Amino acid sequence: MSAPARLVVGISGASGVVYGVRLLEALRELGVESHLVMTPSAEVTLGCETGFKVAAVKALAQRCYAADDMAAPIASGSFQTLGMAVAPCSMRSLAEIASGATTTLLTRAADVMLKERRRLVLLPRETPLHSGHLRNMLAVSELGGIIAPPVPAFYARPESIEDMVDHTVGRLLDLFGLESGKVRRWRDDARKSGAVRIVGGSGSD
Repeated sequence: MSAPARLVVGISGASGVVYGVRLLEALRELGVESHLVMTPSAEVTLGCETGFKVAAVKALAQRCYAADDMAAPIASGSFQTLGMAVAPCSMRSLAEIASGATTTLLTRAADVMLKERRRLVLLPRETPLHSGHLRNMLAVSELGGIIAPPVPAFYARPESIEDMVDHTVGRLLDLFGLESGKVRRWRDDARKSGAVRIVGGSGSD
């Protein structure tokens, strides 16, 4: 049985709420059904960081649920999805997901993905990280989740914040097997043409 083309999107109150908004827009462009849960803190961050209205963001999703609606379909493993992305993921949400002691629909839905062995991708937004943050990330990884910090890909030569956000969202969608067309992929001929010069990095002297 193949999962329906639907994805759960969680937007927490961490900085970087634009990642969640752009993800919803990308899913709409791809014709993938999106199920959104935003925390109250996310709604506050939205107003601080963007010009989007909460209602406009919620309208991007096919279904939207209140953060305290623990009876929502996405709180049950019987509701089939491709998985869930939390973009951005706050350290509080990360801690709840890591421990399994969930108090909101966002973290409950994430816990469902782990127990059902579905794809869960978290975009944590925090720096620097203390040992507790790192332990929580390790715990989620050991449970089967994917920790994908929104790190810019400078080899793609981004010209704007939008370019960097789109590349990250595209790489996130890659993890669900969804081709968005937003990723400027690394090519061997880029090095040959001199378009990219790599200094340092893994595997270099």
